[in-house]
Amino acid sequence: MKCIYQCFGISKQGYYKRIKKMERLDQEELQIKQLIRKYRRRMTKLGGIKLYDLIKDELRAIDIKMGRDKLYAFLKAHGLLIPKTKRAFITTDSKHFFFKSPNRLKEITINHSEQAWVSDITYIKVNSAHAYLALVTDAYSKKIMGYSLKDNMKVELVKEALQMAIKNRSFTHPNIIHHSDRGIQYCCPDFSEYAENKGMVLSTTQQYDPYENAVAERINGILKYEFGLGNNLPSMTIAQHILKQAIEIYNNERPHFSLNLAKPVDAHINQTHTYKSYKNEKSNLSKA
Repeated sequence: MKCIYQCFGISKQGYYKRIKKMERLDQEELQIKQLIRKYRRRMTKLGGIKLYDLIKDELRAIDIKMGRDKLYAFLKAHGLLIPKTKRAFITTDSKHFFFKSPNRLKEITINHSEQAWVSDITYIKVNSAHAYLALVTDAYSKKIMGYSLKDNMKVELVKEALQMAIKNRSFTHPNIIHHSDRGIQYCCPDFSEYAENKGMVLSTTQQYDPYENAVAERINGILKYEFGLGNNLPSMTIAQHILKQAIEIYNNERPHFSLNLAKPVDAHINQTHTYKSYKNEKSNLSKA
């Protein structure tokens, strides 16, 4: 042993000090990986900034000094950075003769929960076929208020999602704006009459531009990319189970940049942040 540390030109004390430091670093690395796995187990595509916001207090509690840049370097060194993917599939049929409401979101400043809801339909691949997911999301808090998953895109899909959203309301504000694309499901009388009877003021996009309904589009992407709903799921039963769990985690645990890293359920009740629009800020869509 003596010849080992003499070969490196260090003292016996220095040699054992170095060994002790290496053991401490190995232990810290293990603890950091355990924290990352803890959150990535439930939010598999959680990015570095949000991950750091969630684990920073726990790092301090175990006396590990690590800033955000150091965490990024750690993630990169261990192959834990999240790669970006492209997603595209058209679910909107706007070639119909039903009345299309104006875009009422252009006329208002959103400053509280349940002032405006945004809705959209996206596809979910189930057993190599397509199922369809309708979501209703609060524009201010980004909280998913209601959803429905079916193997078709009939009007009952969007009615059920809205029905759940109404049931999950926390406030009694009258005349919530219901904003969607110009798809036939949202414009047909069956849905529009149902929604208006429930106190909704209908609003639709005016162009073939996904950024007119950017919040809804972004929530679709989060559920599919970060929570596994973009995978080919083996059955509707399993898809329903994964969807319910994903929305529960999304609403209660996932921080949002647009909410100052608050969770949607907290932002929905507290209503202290300033609403951030995605309009004309296409580069911000990956930072929700």
